[in-house]
Amino acid sequence: MNKLKINYLVDFIAFISFLVTSVTGLIIFIFLPSGVRQGRLQEFIGITKEVWNFIHIWAGILMLVLVIIHLILHWDWIVFTTKKVFGNNKK
Repeated sequence: MNKLKINYLVDFIAFISFLVTSVTGLIIFIFLPSGVRQGRLQEFIGITKEVWNFIHIWAGILMLVLVIIHLILHWDWIVFTTKKVFGNNKK
């Protein structure tokens, strides 16, 4: 697999994991707030809060790992651009 396809795959999966983390975070925050007891396990669309938390945490971990891979894959560009922006511009 060439570098372009690897970059695309890493970025696409990172974006999907970002969406999952965002949506599950909003669900937990809005529909399953802490401190609210309903006499049973808290659920939203038939899924317990524990499962929503599990999905949220693991999607976030996946996103973190993929962002680190993304930075490694683009490290040369980051160094070049940083030098260009903050380096000596004397001519």
